[in-house]
Amino acid sequence: MFNPESSRSATGHNPDRREFLKTSVSCAAHLALLAAAAPARAASVFGHAFGGVSAQEPWGRIQSVADGVWALISTPLEDRTTLCNGGIIQGSSGVLVIESCAGPQGASWLAAQARSLTGRWPDRVVLTHYHGDHTGGIAGFARPDGSPSILATAATRHLVARQDGQRDPPPAAERRAMLAGATILADSAPTTIDLGDREVRIVPREGHTASDVTVEVDDPSVVFCGDLVWNRMFPNYVDAVPSRLTTHVRSLVRGRTTRYVPGHGPMADGADIGRYLSLLDSVEAAARMARENGLSAPDAATQYSVPEPLGEWMLFSPRYYEVAISAWLRELAG
Repeated sequence: MFNPESSRSATGHNPDRREFLKTSVSCAAHLALLAAAAPARAASVFGHAFGGVSAQEPWGRIQSVADGVWALISTPLEDRTTLCNGGIIQGSSGVLVIESCAGPQGASWLAAQARSLTGRWPDRVVLTHYHGDHTGGIAGFARPDGSPSILATAATRHLVARQDGQRDPPPAAERRAMLAGATILADSAPTTIDLGDREVRIVPREGHTASDVTVEVDDPSVVFCGDLVWNRMFPNYVDAVPSRLTTHVRSLVRGRTTRYVPGHGPMADGADIGRYLSLLDSVEAAARMARENGLSAPDAATQYSVPEPLGEWMLFSPRYYEVAISAWLRELAG
């Protein structure tokens, strides 16, 4: 969710560790405050949609997407055990899980849900990008037999290792070993995973980070988007190349009914993706206007609001408008 390396303060410098920790805590506090002050509003954002619920905990729910496909929808307003969304895909010869959550407890819970639903432990885990809320729990999947296999891009493995080495205490030995032994995904073409009676494509993308992938099923039509897509939660642009983000989100649009599992927020359909693209376009327009008028990102952020027709979008952090406009201004400046 929040990566300090390319986050900048209002003065344009990279924050130190103290500033990062302060900001990270403020993200959690901001969500908790929203949940306490407006529980009905928060509940409406994370309301059930598109299928039955097989498990429900304070940190999230397992929700049916299609036959043999489930989404983990994180509800991080008070409990950050999972923090990000993820999923489970079942085939006749294997089970694939998407994301390792923010911590080992979340990953262990997701693995247990996979076993409960499919009768077997996950064989593979795909990491959609390197941010800690998607990779932090990897040790929670570790089993004595060495399973499951971890699938990640070379960029994801490199960026996680660099992040751990530069800012945070070293990860647990299990996490280090699992990342070191990860199966590296192709960065120029989709990787096809054969689960027996079902094929899953892992497609290299970019825009949210330099390490993005999506996990896609064609029949039924389901896309696990990672953080390329957020639904009813304003996206984090901290590592974004905004024009590439918009381009890759547009490429996810299919000409048939499709269920989308965003990186954060509730399940989405085609209409939700359309609203999200309109939101991205509105941020670009605000940044271009700021550039024309010589406004700084903080000043432009105070003038920005989500267009009313797009409905309400919650914020992980009150600084996210500024972060988004800053990303666009950096790109526009070349």
